[in-house]
Amino acid sequence: MKTPPRKNSHATSPSELDAQAWNWLRLLTSGDAREVDAQQFRRWVKSSPLHQAAYHDVKRRWDAIEAPARELLRVKPEAATVDACRPRLVLGGRRAFLGAAMSAAAVAGVAVAHPPLGLWPGLDEWSADDRTATGEQRALALSGGVDVMLNTRTSMRRQTDGGKLVGLDLLIGEASIDVRDGGQALTVVAGVGRSLLESGRIEVRHLNGKVCVSCIEGAVRVEHPAGARELYARQQIVYGASSLGDIASIDPKTVSAWRQGMLVFNQAPLADVVDEINRYRPGRVVLMNDAVRNKPVSGRFFTASLDLALWQLQEAFQLHARPLPAGLLLLS
Repeated sequence: MKTPPRKNSHATSPSELDAQAWNWLRLLTSGDAREVDAQQFRRWVKSSPLHQAAYHDVKRRWDAIEAPARELLRVKPEAATVDACRPRLVLGGRRAFLGAAMSAAAVAGVAVAHPPLGLWPGLDEWSADDRTATGEQRALALSGGVDVMLNTRTSMRRQTDGGKLVGLDLLIGEASIDVRDGGQALTVVAGVGRSLLESGRIEVRHLNGKVCVSCIEGAVRVEHPAGARELYARQQIVYGASSLGDIASIDPKTVSAWRQGMLVFNQAPLADVVDEINRYRPGRVVLMNDAVRNKPVSGRFFTASLDLALWQLQEAFQLHARPLPAGLLLLS
């Protein structure tokens, strides 16, 4: 599939922008997207607020069919064919699109939530200064004695004052932040809260509307609309939009295992384990067997060998695996 033409990339007509957005969607869900396409798509979507709005509308309309598509896969798994993974898009109104897409995009509705190359972040993530793709980790040496390690599928924005780094905004994902002694004090924003760090190392995880702050070394002050807490080494706290949890003790080696390429689970529900694997693995693993979703899992898995980890889970819970195009794997 060829990359959508770009000679009209500065179109201001709503209908032209809508057509361009659909063309990009077709490419991104085709399985043929390349890194150069990723770069061109980012330039297109960031070129104006109108382009961002068109992208947001297209994604919303695709999201509208995700739940019905998942149900169709559960009830009629034979609907997941190679042709179904290459949706035929209708560049008309929402009603015409939904009518055609439900029959042609049974699998694409699931795959769209995790498209190839990780090209569909939320709108606010387009302002990120640093991003990692699926399975990627990146070390950053920032000014003021600040070292950061970004985990897979993470977006972060830097805050500066007079050219000096004063804060980080973790938009989504997971990061390890190390402020050396004598360095610049740092504020790390995640969700509705913020962490104030003068020296030491913390790990912050911002996923699914919840934020987990772990103090590995030193001390950190966590401020939230519901209150403030002081964390010291080997302590952790979780907060959401309206709640602030209690301080809990942690094993730093377990919390930081991802930095060594490990996923460590201790009596975690199988559904949560699959969700975590999906953060590191291209494509999408869909757990179709509701009877085992809450079964506990304990173990250590290498992020470089996730296919082996999935095989171990299949054997442990007697699951049937059905691989499909575009990295989709159904476990039933």
